[in-house]
Amino acid sequence: MTARLRPMLKADLDRVVALERATFPSPWSRGMFVDELTQAHRHWIVADSPWGVVGYAGLMIAATDGHVMNLLVRQDAQGRGLGKALLSDLIESAAEAGVDRLTLEVRRGNAPAIALYREAGFTEAGVRRGYYSDTGEDALVMWTTPLDEESMSAVRHALQERASAALGAFEVGGAAGGAPLQHDLILAIESSCDETAAAVLRDGRELLSSVVASQVDFHRRFGGVVPEIASRKHTEAIVGVVDEALRNAAVTLRDLTAIAVTYGPGLVGALVVGVGYAKGLALATGLPLVGVNHLEGHLFANVLADPSVAPPLVALLVSGGHTSLVHVPAWGQYRTLGSTLDDAAGEAFDKVAKALGLGYPGGPAISLLAETGDASAIPFPRAMLRSDDFAFSLSGLKTAVITYLDKERRAGRDIDVPNVAASFQAAVIDVQVAKAVRAVETCGVETFLLGGGVGANRALREALRAAMGSRGVRMSVPPLDLCTDNAAMIAAAAHFRLWRGDALAPDAEAVPDLRLA
Repeated sequence: MTARLRPMLKADLDRVVALERATFPSPWSRGMFVDELTQAHRHWIVADSPWGVVGYAGLMIAATDGHVMNLLVRQDAQGRGLGKALLSDLIESAAEAGVDRLTLEVRRGNAPAIALYREAGFTEAGVRRGYYSDTGEDALVMWTTPLDEESMSAVRHALQERASAALGAFEVGGAAGGAPLQHDLILAIESSCDETAAAVLRDGRELLSSVVASQVDFHRRFGGVVPEIASRKHTEAIVGVVDEALRNAAVTLRDLTAIAVTYGPGLVGALVVGVGYAKGLALATGLPLVGVNHLEGHLFANVLADPSVAPPLVALLVSGGHTSLVHVPAWGQYRTLGSTLDDAAGEAFDKVAKALGLGYPGGPAISLLAETGDASAIPFPRAMLRSDDFAFSLSGLKTAVITYLDKERRAGRDIDVPNVAASFQAAVIDVQVAKAVRAVETCGVETFLLGGGVGANRALREALRAAMGSRGVRMSVPPLDLCTDNAAMIAAAAHFRLWRGDALAPDAEAVPDLRLA
């Protein structure tokens, strides 16, 4: 995974301000950065990694002089050449703008920064006594020699090797080939529907434990999830599940770096149990509480299975409560291209299975029967297959299956259940594959992810692999145990959120209709 330099955006300011506050005794305010981004003759950049902003720098241009306003690299990312990359970009931009000389102020005791500036051609020109009001420390005033072609060539030579290395191979979070920026140990809790889950993840990659307590047996008698029962069972199970996850990982609460929890979307009562327990652990331990969107967790299940997965990409999220196509230009940036207008895929599978007398959950039963059925036996409709958008509709298909069953039963004919299962499943898959392919082509990406419980459906996986493979698109699918709801995927997403500086406030509540944004 690499870092890249790009212009600073207003969307970066939460992370930029958090880094500023964590580094400087007298940090710039958000308002100051907002004002800078609206000013002419400014050049602000960030070092953006797959896990978020890890550094930034700014330049003010006044006639033929340039002033380096700020330059910061996150502490655990220092020593990798990012500071040189940022400074090199500022110098290049200044030269292109016709700047003759650059100046800056630096704390007199900041030896690493002074060494960096000297290497780039800055020399001390004076001292400003007590310049930093927070400590009364002096500032060294440094200037470059005129930025003619000869001096620019020397600067490039001094900075280029480490700067290029930083931008070409900057390792984040323990990616292959490099050490992690900093160790973290996250306990994650998931309770959005009918599984109570907890997991412990080290450095975003090493899964130390994953425990899932399923409620399927309790809900099967009702043919679906009963929210009140789900909430009660979460309350009964959560303490034991968390304790087991810690015990299996051979860690204690004192060893942790953060607590993570799914805070939406999902069943409100179920979410409240997990969020409440996580908040209690965070309060008792003093650890940060990281909130994770359940859908983002399904995306990061792919990262946990294959750390090389990286945006830009398109993902199809299919589960009992969701069916969506999502464009991911960068981690943390999500654009939902289209969602189901009525039933989710998993919901449709369950309802059709109930009509066939197959019980709950319906997905695995239909998938198994479909293997021996004829997918072309019954021409069920492919709703919205040729629509110009990325929306889905499964309610009509479900109704068509039920209508077909009623008609056959009234006529006294035996129902070939495997044929019905295979034909229904094919109708669902055909639309999802067609729209997924169109989304990949429209967004111009070369990576496609599948996530969610219905992602365990073998026929869907095979159809998507064939369609994407024929177009040279890389496809990532998590293993079966990471498709269904689990806390390992929540921990993986929390690792990313933790490095962005995201945290839930102590008074945060569950958000059952939380959007992926």
